[in-house]
Amino acid sequence: MAKPALGRGLGALLSGNSPLPPAASTPLIPPAETAAAPDQRDRVQRVPLHRVRPSALQPRKEFAPAALQELADSIREQGIVQPLIVRERNGFFELIAGERRWRAAQLLNLAEVPVITREADDRAVLELALIENLQRENLNALEEALGYAQLAEQFQLTQEEIALKVGKSRASVANATRLLKLPASVQSFLRDGRISVGHAKVILGLAEEKNQQLAAERIVKEGLNVRQTEGLVAKLQTRGQKISTQPVPPPAILPVDANIARLEEKLREKFGTKVHLKYAHGKGAVEISFFSDVELQRVLEILEVNAD
Repeated sequence: MAKPALGRGLGALLSGNSPLPPAASTPLIPPAETAAAPDQRDRVQRVPLHRVRPSALQPRKEFAPAALQELADSIREQGIVQPLIVRERNGFFELIAGERRWRAAQLLNLAEVPVITREADDRAVLELALIENLQRENLNALEEALGYAQLAEQFQLTQEEIALKVGKSRASVANATRLLKLPASVQSFLRDGRISVGHAKVILGLAEEKNQQLAAERIVKEGLNVRQTEGLVAKLQTRGQKISTQPVPPPAILPVDANIARLEEKLREKFGTKVHLKYAHGKGAVEISFFSDVELQRVLEILEVNAD
């Protein structure tokens, strides 16, 4: 099944300009054919590579060297099939979309690259860069969170407005941006893949940064899974204990229906906190944990329940 388009689509972000055609229908176009293009907005030009610059608004900061080399090898054989999208800035061409292709072209020392020039303000550039990366699933969790935060802070967009633009739920945007509240050391663990987003969301239940950092170190040192981390955090919250140096005992192995476990995981992802689903013969209960008034308020907002 094809992945649904995000938000308003890439083209709609650029002042109503029509979107870039799919890669399969956008081969490199020789200059002679370019001059005859009926729509000047989508005219493909070949420009010197040294005149193309990356954008400071690009939310993606990490580019895997192996993946870039694979792309460079493909470009060596097939050429750049899909032109870069740029805007003119101070005598140069600033990238809007296509930084991976630009970096791969640098590896090959190409003299020229194909570009399509568009007019776009900073907000449109950031929105487009976010959408392009999210569609390709290229952003890590922190890069995604930083992109949302930049839209909120620099352009005063609400979480609802951001969610609409990038084709995500408001809860997804809220949960992502919460990751930025973690200490820098814990964010580093998350960025490096030493802890998962699930671990990070549970750690956020701890109010003190020191305990958040120590909990993350315990996860890495002992290889704790998310359920074990939930138990550790719950103990700290309810009993006010400090991080113990004793290893966390493995959880008791109980038979769990796979469908119930999967649904419980979806609920945990939606609410960004510990959720326990009890179910038997069509009856049961859903238990949503919270560890502060702020956490409770966030859960109520997700449920669209007014506390007043």
